[in-house]
Amino acid sequence: MSAASSPSALRGRVAEALLPPLVALLVSIVAGDLLILAVGQSPGAVYRLMLEGTWGNAYGFGQVLYKTTTLVCTGLAVAVGLRAGLFNIGAEGQLAAGGLGAALVGLALPAGTTALLAVPLCTVAALAGGGIVGYVPGVLRARWGAHEVITTIMLNFVVLAFLSWLLSGRLRVPETLHTNAIRAGALPRLSAWWAPFHGSASNASLIIVLAAAASTSWYLFHTSRGYELRAVGLQPDAAESGGVSVGKTWIRALTISGALAGLGGINFVLGYEHYYEEGFATGAGFLGIAVALVGRSNPFGVVLAALFFATLSQGGLAINALVPKQMVDALQGVVILAMAASVPEVRRLLTLRRGAK
Repeated sequence: MSAASSPSALRGRVAEALLPPLVALLVSIVAGDLLILAVGQSPGAVYRLMLEGTWGNAYGFGQVLYKTTTLVCTGLAVAVGLRAGLFNIGAEGQLAAGGLGAALVGLALPAGTTALLAVPLCTVAALAGGGIVGYVPGVLRARWGAHEVITTIMLNFVVLAFLSWLLSGRLRVPETLHTNAIRAGALPRLSAWWAPFHGSASNASLIIVLAAAASTSWYLFHTSRGYELRAVGLQPDAAESGGVSVGKTWIRALTISGALAGLGGINFVLGYEHYYEEGFATGAGFLGIAVALVGRSNPFGVVLAALFFATLSQGGLAINALVPKQMVDALQGVVILAMAASVPEVRRLLTLRRGAK
């Protein structure tokens, strides 16, 4: 048995994967207790109300699943970029572009078009819309060395402004901020399959997004292209020496990243309101950065982190009667900081422990 596959090495990898999020969770709970006590409330009562408003009833849990769906997409977008050594901060613009792409195709299809045809076409359009927006900073980085942090965050403003102009001048229903409703087939609500979800926005796009997360994991860890992407993220010079085109890999990584963010647009456009609305993506792109960091840039970790942050987001509405909703935003920041601090500290402690044996 090789050293890399020995039980002790396996335990070390498991510990390195699980301990940082557990430490971050414990730190955030302690910080949350202190914040709650500072406003004169009981932590137990606040946490109980949060659980009752999210996981404690079908409607609240349905809302958690709806928010999770979008956050999985933006989290995957950031995670793929990080795996390639790139920091994609443009998921918000990519998400909005994907939503508009899905809406445009849906509006172009005749009324009554079956969902079996309309949903795949709109989903491809969402992937293409986000992918195009992701492709641009990839080319700028590969060809001219423009840093993706600058180009992706600037493209957020450019893309959102362009979409706002397009909506207001060409597509908007008068006196609203949205397009006409899609008359072709769309995604059903989860309440169609389980009645207690009635009223919640959760819909079948969750299944598509979970399949995308599984596909992303397979691509990253079980294909040669995924290996090249991860190799470039770890050591671009070594990867270049091994025959990998770093520039093409950067372009591919940011295009895939943008496409995954754009996929999140179907959650709102096809599964919820059935139209594109200006501002529907607000906040989801930047929260996807937190999701990717807490999920350790692993697709399955991203799913769990998205579920956690969606619970906090929905829970903030449930506890608003006791504490300010902004407290949830503070807790999200604490989780991110605790995660950033715990990863190197856990690695250091595990290294010291292995060295002492």
